[in-house]
Amino acid sequence: MVYQKAECIYDITFYFAHKYLDKADRTIDQMIQAARSGKQNIAEGSAASSTWRESELKLTNVAKASLQELLIDYEDYLRVRNLEQWSVNSTKTMQTRMACKKHTDSAYFRKTITVRLDETIADIAITLIHQTDSLPRKLIDHLKTEFLTHGGIKEEMYAARKEWRRQNQ
Repeated sequence: MVYQKAECIYDITFYFAHKYLDKADRTIDQMIQAARSGKQNIAEGSAASSTWRESELKLTNVAKASLQELLIDYEDYLRVRNLEQWSVNSTKTMQTRMACKKHTDSAYFRKTITVRLDETIADIAITLIHQTDSLPRKLIDHLKTEFLTHGGIKEEMYAARKEWRRQNQ
């Protein structure tokens, strides 16, 4: 589910950056790269999980940091243009939270945002980033516990080698 949410964020950001930012603005590339990094590092971390818990942990942390960078870009966009950033408990935020929880299909968001103003799209992205941020945090906590409990591949290989020697002596 984390990857699907990150994909939604990427698609929203791609649309938003190209539609609402000046073509000469470096922020376009930065926002798209942060969104892409969030998505890609989640995918790469998941792929690495079968062999390297430490790699999965590092890549998940990079994804989380990238999404935080993107969050700040959206907040900056709203602030410097004197647009409203919805408060945490506003009706709009609560409705958006429910929609974001319900939909993990990026096609839904690609369709929905085309009829929204820049302010609304930015607030949707912010809400989605906050929701998505909690998922890697939980995953990181789980991975840390797994790593501390079982170690990484080196520790597993050492234990297997030690067990093999014990059985073959």
